[in-house]
Parts: sequence; structure tokens; C-alpha cells
Amino acid sequence: MGLILKQVTPQMRDFRFAPTSRKLQLLTLLPVVLLLLFSIATCASATEPLANLDSTIKQLANPIKIALLLGLIPLIPSALVCLTCFTRVIVVFSLLRNAIGTRTTPPNQVLVGLALFLTFFVMKPTFQSVYSDAISPYLANQISIEQALSQGSTPIRKFMLKQVRERDLALFVHFSGDNKPNNVSDIPTSTIIPAFIISELKTAFQIGFLLYLPFLIVDTVLASILLSMGMFMLPPMMISLPVKLLLFVLVDGWNLIVSSLISSFH
Repeated sequence: MGLILKQVTPQMRDFRFAPTSRKLQLLTLLPVVLLLLFSIATCASATEPLANLDSTIKQLANPIKIALLLGLIPLIPSALVCLTCFTRVIVVFSLLRNAIGTRTTPPNQVLVGLALFLTFFVMKPTFQSVYSDAISPYLANQISIEQALSQGSTPIRKFMLKQVRERDLALFVHFSGDNKPNNVSDIPTSTIIPAFIISELKTAFQIGFLLYLPFLIVDTVLASILLSMGMFMLPPMMISLPVKLLLFVLVDGWNLIVSSLISSFH
């Protein structure tokens, strides 16, 4: 065992990442950094800054900083689902697949991948605002981490408030037990996030209902035709599925659905 460690240790010391431009690294890590920063920001209310956070982090040893970073990494999927448009997109795609009747086609990996890239496309202006207002000045040592978190959370809060329903927001403001806010900026982020999530789910279900209607009509018409012809033993699904696929392709369904989803966020 000792001999193996002696042979492995020099190789580990000589290990280096492949050379990559600084700009490409920043662009690659930008979504991760954004979600990490906003995950930290949600731990505080909108009106109470994270006091002395910058000085506290500077006093921590490097191993502790690494441990904190590794502890925040599992929050990235939750932040992606809860703080962006990902929820609406993936729910609509799932309902569309069920409406057509193709249970596993497209596969989950394709739907999640498409929803992920559509999320980055829709959220691109928000991510750019966070980068220019918070991350870039902080990397240049122009602002503290408290200011970076405050300025970085503002565009994401603005995006969520634009999509959230007033009734859903009022629900969580009421049950939070806090004093009635005078304006939107007084509402804590921890109150906006659940209101935003249920608003996205409601919107996604409304879109899914509209998607179901034409396919439901096709199923009903074909079932009636088969019954009138006395073809009781032939499952209507065998006839309706290719018809629904043909109808979806003829109307260029993916283009219509994606364009409608993108338009719904503007």
C-alpha cells in the first residue's frame, strides 16, 4: 500500500487541467455561480442584509471554504427548478407527451435536456444582469460579497415577481406571519419563491389543458367511427396514435409549443 501511494502521489502533484481561456471558464461556470449566489441570498430576507458575511468568509480557512462550497453544490438542481422557468417548460413537455399518447417518446433525457437549454435561453437576460451587476464587480474586488448578493438577487427576484400571480403571493405573505409589506421590495425572497412555484405549476397546467383538447377530439372522433363500423375488437389507440402524430407534425407542433412557451415569459 505504501509503495502504491508513493507512486500515485507524484502523479497527483503533476496533475493539471487542460489549458482553457479565462473567458470560456467564466462562461461555463456562470450558471453554477449564479445559482450558488442566489441560493445563499435566499437564506436572508429581502430587507435584512447578510451582515459581515464578507469579513467572515475571508477569515475562514481554505478547507472550510471548500467544504462550504461542496455543501452548496447539491442546492444547484433545486435552485434551477425553483428559481427559473424550468418548472413550466418541463411540465408542459410532460403533459404534451401524455396527450399524444407516446408514453416514453421522447425519452425523459431528451425532454429534460431541451427544457434545460430553453431555460438558459429564456433566463439569459437575467443571468447577464446578475453577472454584470454582481459577479463581475465582485471578481474585480469592486464590491463586497454582501453587495454582490444583494445586487445579484435583484434581477432574479424581478423575473419571479413578473411571473408570479398576485393571489399566490398574497397567500404566502398572509401565512408568513410578517407585517404587511408596503411595497414589493419589502417581501422576503423566501416568500416569493413558493408563490412563484405554484404560479408556474398553474400556468403549466393551463397550457397542458389547451394541448389536450385537439388530441382529445381526435380520440373521440376515431373511437366513434370505429364503433359505428362495428370494429369493437380494434383498440382506438392503434388508429389514433399515428393520426395524432401526423397532425402534430403537419402543424409543426414543436415550433408552435416552444415559441408559445418563450412568448409566455415576456
